Amino acid sequence: MKKLAIIGASYLQEPLIEKANQMGLETHVFAWAAGDVGEKSADYFYPISIIEKDEILKKCREIGIDGICSIASDLAAITVNYVASEMGLVGNSKECAEISTNKHLMRMAFEKNGDPSPKSILADSIEDLKEITLEYPVIVKPTDRSGSRGITKLSNAEGLADAIETAKKQGFEKKALVEEFAEGQEYSVECISFHGQHHFLAMTHKFTTGAPHFIETGHLEPAPVSEETLENVKKVVFHALDSLMITDSASHSELKIDQNGNIKLIEIGGRMGGDCIGSDLVQLSTGVDFVKAVINVALGEKPDLSDYHRAGAAAIHYIFGKEDADILNKLKIEHPEYLVRTEGTEEGTDDIVDSSSRYGAFLMKASSYEDLKKYLPLPQEE
Repeated sequence: MKKLAIIGASYLQEPLIEKANQMGLETHVFAWAAGDVGEKSADYFYPISIIEKDEILKKCREIGIDGICSIASDLAAITVNYVASEMGLVGNSKECAEISTNKHLMRMAFEKNGDPSPKSILADSIEDLKEITLEYPVIVKPTDRSGSRGITKLSNAEGLADAIETAKKQGFEKKALVEEFAEGQEYSVECISFHGQHHFLAMTHKFTTGAPHFIETGHLEPAPVSEETLENVKKVVFHALDSLMITDSASHSELKIDQNGNIKLIEIGGRMGGDCIGSDLVQLSTGVDFVKAVINVALGEKPDLSDYHRAGAAAIHYIFGKEDADILNKLKIEHPEYLVRTEGTEEGTDDIVDSSSRYGAFLMKASSYEDLKKYLPLPQEE
């Protein structure tokens, strides 16, 4: 029986643990002990923090693992690639892990290789910007976080110092980026790479709260774009994956396309997209078992993409308040057959400050975008 190490035990990793168990693999899960679901669903659980790379490496050598992976976590991806590199297993390089989890290093790689992305300035404090003339609007963000944490859009200099401090507090590196604001509709692109060959799986249309924090309110696959636009996006994304040296993993590329068709890369993670994009929407909309493909690559096996087809349209709608709950209830009455499942709760009282604080969500699947259109979140002004 092959042995698979999985970094992380939260609900984000549960689809990975379940799939590995279904595939007859022996699962070895590493995470700080917090009573998470993966602590019980794995064959073996080790209470070691996911950032303790050398401790995890030592244990993985003792176990004799055949592969290591994680989904939807930049922090876990660092440890995954470190252990894989040290043990001669399939994964991305340590250098790839470094530049694909740090937005400043990523921007530098994009600039060096001619990939289209917003202009960016690294800032420790507002003092670093005194000699620089900024063109507003700008986005301020941490160098190393995901899930819309610490992001602020500013239309002028008012609030810039506070935005930098907020971004720094949310990040692990405690540094901020002040970036040109990219105009246009936001999308993500899901790919799986094996030995340097990139395979496109899906392009996702993103819905967000808009300024100032751009918390995601929903996702739709396939994105309703022309074939010409899709081909242009693939070319840009594949080139950028090479720039980041992503060779053996899933990838989640976020980008914007303006009214003139110009593409700007926001960021790319060398891991599967969260928010149920990789774990659910890709398979619902294309037929490809993305989670299984991630495991295949980690074990050094070419991923099986033979099920790829347009299976229809799939979407997730996040619940922020009564309006979203009302849409869910309307869906249950009008088209209960579209509803795949619900998660979380339909109401709450806490402030929603990032993706992790949304109340709940519902996943949908139908034959076409038109079927789901009225149950999707409303577009917001940027």
